[in-house]
Amino acid sequence: MARDEELHVLSALDSAKTQWYHFTAVVVAGMGFFTDAYDLFCISLVTKLLGRIYYHVEGASKPGTLPPNISAAVNGVALCGTFFGQLFFGWLGDKLGRKRVYGITLMLMVICSIASGLSFGKDPKSVITTLCFFRFWLGFGIGGDYPLSAAIMSEYSNKKTRGAFIAAVFAMQGFGILAGGFVGIVVSAAFKAAFKSSPYSTDPVGSTVPQADYVWRIILMLGALPAALTYYWRRKMPETARYTALVAKDAKQVAADMSKVLQVQIVVEQEKVERLGQDRKRSFGLFSKEFVMRHGLQLLGTAATWFLVDVAYYSQNLFQKDIFSAIGWIPPAQSMNALEEVYRIARAQSLIALCGTVPGYWFTVFLIDRLGRFVIQLMGFAFMTIFMFALAIPYHHWISKENNIGFVVMYAFTFFFANFGPNSTTFVVPAEIFPARLRSTCHGISAAAGKAGAIAGAFGFLYAAQSQDRTKTDAGYPPGIGVKNSLIVLGVINLVGTLFTLLVPEPKGRSLEEISGENDGGDHDKEAAETQGVHDHTGSSSSRTLPLPLPLVVETKVLPT
Repeated sequence: MARDEELHVLSALDSAKTQWYHFTAVVVAGMGFFTDAYDLFCISLVTKLLGRIYYHVEGASKPGTLPPNISAAVNGVALCGTFFGQLFFGWLGDKLGRKRVYGITLMLMVICSIASGLSFGKDPKSVITTLCFFRFWLGFGIGGDYPLSAAIMSEYSNKKTRGAFIAAVFAMQGFGILAGGFVGIVVSAAFKAAFKSSPYSTDPVGSTVPQADYVWRIILMLGALPAALTYYWRRKMPETARYTALVAKDAKQVAADMSKVLQVQIVVEQEKVERLGQDRKRSFGLFSKEFVMRHGLQLLGTAATWFLVDVAYYSQNLFQKDIFSAIGWIPPAQSMNALEEVYRIARAQSLIALCGTVPGYWFTVFLIDRLGRFVIQLMGFAFMTIFMFALAIPYHHWISKENNIGFVVMYAFTFFFANFGPNSTTFVVPAEIFPARLRSTCHGISAAAGKAGAIAGAFGFLYAAQSQDRTKTDAGYPPGIGVKNSLIVLGVINLVGTLFTLLVPEPKGRSLEEISGENDGGDHDKEAAETQGVHDHTGSSSSRTLPLPLPLVVETKVLPT
């Protein structure tokens, strides 16, 4: 886009001061991610309870546990749904618009959260089948939230604070994880106080009271509440200016929408919009030769880094309970009743979220536009590697009772640097570096690569973390490589993530059109060099950077109140 062809409305958005509509967009989009995290991770609170209720074995020395294939399905089916939802809704967001499909994802999450808790039937097969069915579609809706929320927030933001606002949307995940833990604590404590029972070692059958069946259902169903509360506000949000102008080519609509948002009168620029639409240099498709030249390595970098961080992040999150049990922070299952076990798991996960996960997200929010995406991501991967190896190599030191608090502190630091690091930046960067007409699709592809990593982590860690001693494995599981070796593998994965980070450009401080090359009149060689990372990753470009557009004056007048 030549300088005289740049749309005034986009320049106005880039230079706008932080206003109320920015915070409204963060809350509306962020509540979706609050719900996403709650729904995805609350399942780890109740999987052991499901095993006690539906897979009790008469006369067994330990409480019932989910068989390996059932546990894998319950933990991983929502991630599979999320994978497909990210691809489908990412593509649909570029075809139909961000707003038009935004409400669909939310309603899908509301309906399936409720249905997951109902899980019709009483026998194990019917309960688990319906639970997995509805959690797949719950994940499908959650998947759509990733590319749509990221694209909406990036296209609403100004250049100066864009990274912070996109990261703030994603940071709501931390509160969602924390809320899941608190709900687990409150619900299990309430039922534990109302329905007394003995430990499994004393009374195997009586240790799981019939009312425990309500506990997991309530925890899952409450995930519908925050999503339902934000549905109205999602429907009220106008379509983003960049989609309306650069993809839908409707200058009149973008002027009307942004006049309301910015509280100024925006000039209609239909001729410019039409000229931009006729420029074939800006109409190349996904995976065309032109796309590969300009954005191929970028897409590889965003997809690979998201894949690698999610292998580590989701395996840690979904199986915290197993790690805490292995180091003795949660007592042996047979020494507790069913509700006590839920309470202990929820308390442990809440503490990790409160001390490591939530602070990490908000460190990214406050520092991303100062340090830059590249520095935070590289630093995060590096520290995750260090802490994983620091846990794994002297593992037998940490599992002794007098040292297990030290293990938990170190483990919390891996979550801190995941979130003050690649878990946040891999969400932010794909929303900034691709053209508007492909932004949602490319973000969806990158996010789906992440969920492929999450699936690999969830299924792989489930088996890998089993003891090498066959007598110490969970019922139905073959021997694995043990927690120590599993942590070493995760450390190596984080190390590889630092290398792929080198493929990801630094978008800090530049307009979306400049970053994606839409400000360029089609100089392929120059653009290819710039977008494939020929800059110093500190926010200042090298001698081959694209020129900054000259300041543009927007013809405005204050609207009457």
